[in-house]
Amino acid sequence: MFKFHVLYESQTTQARIGKLITHRGVVETPVFMPVGTQATIKAVPPENIASLGYRIVLANTYHLYLRPGAEVIKDLGGIHRFMRWPRLILTDSGGFQVYSLSQFRTIKEEGILFKSHLDGSEHFITPVEALEIQTKLGSDIAMVLDTCIPYPLSYEETKALTELTHRWALESFKYRQRHKNTKQAVFGIIQGGMFVDLRQKSASFITSLEFDGYAIGGLSVGEPLELRNEMIEVSTSFMPKYKPRYLMGVGTPVDIAEAVARGVDMFDCVLPTRNARRGSLFTSQGPLSIKSSRFKTDSEPIDPNCGCYTCRNFSKGYLRHLFHTKELLVYQLLTLHNLFYYAKLIEKIKQSIKQETLLNLIQELKELYLKNTQKEAVLWT
Repeated sequence: MFKFHVLYESQTTQARIGKLITHRGVVETPVFMPVGTQATIKAVPPENIASLGYRIVLANTYHLYLRPGAEVIKDLGGIHRFMRWPRLILTDSGGFQVYSLSQFRTIKEEGILFKSHLDGSEHFITPVEALEIQTKLGSDIAMVLDTCIPYPLSYEETKALTELTHRWALESFKYRQRHKNTKQAVFGIIQGGMFVDLRQKSASFITSLEFDGYAIGGLSVGEPLELRNEMIEVSTSFMPKYKPRYLMGVGTPVDIAEAVARGVDMFDCVLPTRNARRGSLFTSQGPLSIKSSRFKTDSEPIDPNCGCYTCRNFSKGYLRHLFHTKELLVYQLLTLHNLFYYAKLIEKIKQSIKQETLLNLIQELKELYLKNTQKEAVLWT
């Protein structure tokens, strides 16, 4: 069982509030999915993630396929039992990870040949095998295999890779038609690079296949924000109203709010967790680097307006001390803070949709995160 309902539509933007209904529970959208690459949100136990209000997380097919292996996870009861997360899990197909390891992979008509970053062993994955692996993992939402297109890339190369994505999507769709799985939804992925006509053609083709939802891929690969927003808008204009829309790998608070205004429902990104491990924090007053020497004797919390466990209990001086002494506790405390911030950001976005103030919120976030980046050593990658 997998359904999506639109509950509220903005009158001033393309934003909407909806809900995903699955056999494992209901998730309200817009929604942000923390990234658990290796079947864990780094440094934070599952019960802490749930206590922040998250109902869905992402795990990575590429990494779990290589280690410990899909069969191992299946034998141990599936990914939910494996990682002790009873709520929803979305697995990506591994296409982006293979893209990021471009020196180790070759794209063929039948699939992707790549070398493991762990031991150099060769592997070949077809679109059908990508779905078979995710079926063994037992995720609630599986993604089709696609070709993540780099930026910049020529029109002809982008067109060829986009058309290959379409052929793989059709193969994936036919496979799922033959092998029904009522407990696992499958999303198609729109490509097209940074070319309007290719985005339009890709959105039209992918949405002509009756997947359970649709993702916008090939963005957040180095393109400027304005161009990304244009490609999002082109894509969502061709996406059906009553299917969830997922923007893969995005992003900053500004990125998310901008995309919500253009009709996107679902997001994932490593920024809140990765930035935390690097000492970079999101706050109601803008970015903050706990590494700064000016916090050495600071008795105040990271964010006086934050109600997370970290801000209720620890000072910036203490957290800076933990970070510079490389105490493991600091990674949990900083990650909890950033994930709390993102959970509250999504709630604030939902509220602004209902109050028709989303454009004002976007402007506030821009003032915090696009103008103040020189004040703190914040890493956005």
